[in-house]
Amino acid sequence: MNFKDLTNQIDFNKGDGLVPAIIQDVKTQKVLMLGYMNKESYEKTIETGKVTFYSRSKQRLWTKGEESGNFLNLKDLSLDCDKDTLLIKVDPVGPVCHKGTDTCWEEANVASSIDFLLQLQQVITERKKNLSEKSYTASLFEKGINKIAQKVGEEAVELVIEAKDDNEDLFMGEAADLMFHYLVLLTAKGYSLEQVVALLETRHSK
Repeated sequence: MNFKDLTNQIDFNKGDGLVPAIIQDVKTQKVLMLGYMNKESYEKTIETGKVTFYSRSKQRLWTKGEESGNFLNLKDLSLDCDKDTLLIKVDPVGPVCHKGTDTCWEEANVASSIDFLLQLQQVITERKKNLSEKSYTASLFEKGINKIAQKVGEEAVELVIEAKDDNEDLFMGEAADLMFHYLVLLTAKGYSLEQVVALLETRHSK
């Protein structure tokens, strides 16, 4: 959806012209801060691509990072079911809190290992869509399902071989190779890591 299309849907009147804006890192999914927007700050945000709030203390528009350089680059936004709260996903530049911490709750803004796997899956999916790109992953998709399945088999055998030895670096390297090619195979077949996890959860509950 075009962000401008939401402008007239947001209920600014409910909060005396302001709505809460929850700021979330688009990559790590961490909630970074909470601010408030009026219609003018919302429009400036979508116009500039940098999140702008209405400062209740300064009584004016305030672009996050206008002094520190720690801007919040707009990536996505959505409106809640009551149309009076915004969820804004951003790519932050530097720490978000004025105290110098990553978030206003003094949490480290880092992705979990599972989050990285989901990011990797997204990259693999994009490679599948853009076979014209010169990359190893795109070349696998071009070669077809048989080649991809073959690579998974080869990596699995190599992992088993390394498991019999006592070289941690080689074993972990083969484990990473197998995980990568497994994700490629899932994507080639039209499935996702989330579907595999859901199946495991179903089995675990029985």
